[in-house]
Amino acid sequence: MKHSIVIVALMSLFAWMPFAHGWAQHVAIKTNALMWVAATPNFSCEFVTGEHASVDVSLLGHYKPYGLESKLAGLQPEFRYWFNGRPMTREFIGVAALLATYDMTWNKNVFDGDAAGIGVTFGYNFALKKRFNLEVYGGFGAVYFQQKQYNVNDNYDDFFPDGSKRTNANGYKLLPIKLGVSISYVIK
Repeated sequence: MKHSIVIVALMSLFAWMPFAHGWAQHVAIKTNALMWVAATPNFSCEFVTGEHASVDVSLLGHYKPYGLESKLAGLQPEFRYWFNGRPMTREFIGVAALLATYDMTWNKNVFDGDAAGIGVTFGYNFALKKRFNLEVYGGFGAVYFQQKQYNVNDNYDDFFPDGSKRTNANGYKLLPIKLGVSISYVIK
């Protein structure tokens, strides 16, 4: 299931890009500094799709950040409505989604699974120079997860001798869905 989420997400991104570029007056490339502090490389593109609207697509992931046993790959698309009638300037409200696959060890517990969520975001974009912006944003939403969860000392695979990869934990959590301080470069 993990590989299928990543493949579908990447195919959706590449299928959307020609249409978004055709409609866009502006395109911005950016990165979230808070993710880099968490040793999670990320890259985003934002496309203006109308007088008050834009679409932001973010890719993120990490492999053993700071030596921790953790792997993460994620996609975060977001639709934004800009209040002042000029996208990529001042305040906005958005609807963000999250698709992620992960395998991490935390406090001697292993969490290996997939997550999908949706939430509302709020933010503000400061113009630093003609093409450089600083953006701060935060959002909250519901995230559904399906995962294998067990103690490091357990031999989880012995519970399923037929070789199936079953999950033993799933549910919903209310979580921050998108937080960031991004630096962006606007391409005309």
